[in-house]
Amino acid sequence: MKIENIYQPTAENIARAAKAIKDGKLVSFPTDTVYGLGANVYNAQAVANIFKAKERPLFDPLISHIAEIDFLPEYAETDSRVMDLARHFWPGPLTFVLKRKDNNPSIDLACAGLGSLAVRMPNHPVALALIKHSGVPIVAPSANKFKTVSPTTAQHVQDSLGNKVDMILDGGACKIGVETTIIDLTGKQVTILRAGGLAKEDLEEFLGEKVLINDTSSSRPTAPGQLLKHYAPRLPLRINVEEDDVIMKIAK
Repeated sequence: MKIENIYQPTAENIARAAKAIKDGKLVSFPTDTVYGLGANVYNAQAVANIFKAKERPLFDPLISHIAEIDFLPEYAETDSRVMDLARHFWPGPLTFVLKRKDNNPSIDLACAGLGSLAVRMPNHPVALALIKHSGVPIVAPSANKFKTVSPTTAQHVQDSLGNKVDMILDGGACKIGVETTIIDLTGKQVTILRAGGLAKEDLEEFLGEKVLINDTSSSRPTAPGQLLKHYAPRLPLRINVEEDDVIMKIAK
């Protein structure tokens, strides 16, 4: 029997969810883009439980969520370009891939063993409150089974993952509804690794330079969303269907 595990984001429930994060449990929460499946990034077992719940391959790195821009230099290697981008676009639907600050082994699993990490600051009051109360970065991919459409409501999370999640905070429907844009900031030129909620043109206008696009899929991704079938829906899709085809199908 599926257990409903959806909670309104009251101050009491956010505090309860933050304690669950600290205790190594999984909490789903709303962001500006989609619902995330969150765990303490420093708790390797909790992070492993995310991969297990989603049935996601361990080589596919996860995104850390933070609530304060000033915390970023403590967590990853930054420079003036990185901080300027953060101050302009955060909170918002933009994820940075940066070099790791140190070789802290506790975040190896979240980073898929890479020398880089992915990090963002979501533009949602429930997400920010949860991160602040937890006191740690919350690593959180979309709260759905791997290779299925990402959830934009609490009920979507419940339908996909059920009681694999300890708590689901219901913050209503996500405003954007698609994942973040991910950019690689480890090199000289900014490169989009995954298209998402922020347009390439917005980045170029702010930077005053051309932004590259990495349009190749990889069996060993350096950021989420680079696998060929990462977001493939399960149902077949036709884009040339005409009204008569649908009517005839129903009649049969």
